[in-house]
Amino acid sequence: MARFKNKAEKEKNMDIFFYILLFIIGTLFGSFYTLAVYRIPKRQDITHTHSYCPKCNHKLGFLDLIPLFSYVLLKGKCRYCKEKIRPRYFLLEALSGTLFVSIGFLMGLTIETLNHTKIAEYCFLVLYLTFMILICGIDKENRKIDKLVSVYGIVISIMYMVYLCIVEQANIYRYGIYLILYIIILLFDTITLKKYAKNSYVTGILLMIITMTVFTNEYITGCSIIFTLLAIFFYLVIYKIKEKRRKGKKTERQIADKISIGFFLGVCNVMMLMLGLWVMI
Repeated sequence: MARFKNKAEKEKNMDIFFYILLFIIGTLFGSFYTLAVYRIPKRQDITHTHSYCPKCNHKLGFLDLIPLFSYVLLKGKCRYCKEKIRPRYFLLEALSGTLFVSIGFLMGLTIETLNHTKIAEYCFLVLYLTFMILICGIDKENRKIDKLVSVYGIVISIMYMVYLCIVEQANIYRYGIYLILYIIILLFDTITLKKYAKNSYVTGILLMIITMTVFTNEYITGCSIIFTLLAIFFYLVIYKIKEKRRKGKKTERQIADKISIGFFLGVCNVMMLMLGLWVMI
């Protein structure tokens, strides 16, 4: 009896260590997300260029780059120029770590249940989360669906569809429809760009919705769209009330142009995905 008890305790301790490891990996990804959200719209290198302070351009050392701890130890300030570091860096790292742990928990990942299928599914979800966080972060800061991030989303979608059709014997015709939709939208976008030479925000949203559907199915995507519309409605109501108090003169068109639809859509989709995983437990 004691032997089984010791084995259970050992497995429990291993699982705790496993989830701590997932959290650490998540914060490291979160650190990368903050860098990517800042650099991608500026078309700066995100893999080879060393991290630097955006205020004084000083290269950051190892102690400046430890997720969460560096922000706390430096009291939210740059070690070199003493300028305040935006809290979003800390929050995104913490959120990323929490998401990595939450998804692992909701998928029932433990040392005992780990297998090739679960590892593959978890990795694809991480790739998808990376897509969503980059889309949300860039759209929130710049009100833009970045084309490079959209292309990344399409690539991982195709990889996931191939995996599902080969390994899990999924319906190939269903995913063939998504591929056709990708091609139609991309062709339309290319023609529009040639003719009008502009970046289409609507096209980016449509590509985002298809990628969401591939990874989170039609039901979760539909719910995400509904909650996005509700969130935008409440946002507009609050914004208009504030505008009236400030006696602002912005038109409805100007207000609408400020709404980061991709941000709202991404946040709602991740929330619905987490809820869907929780229901499946």
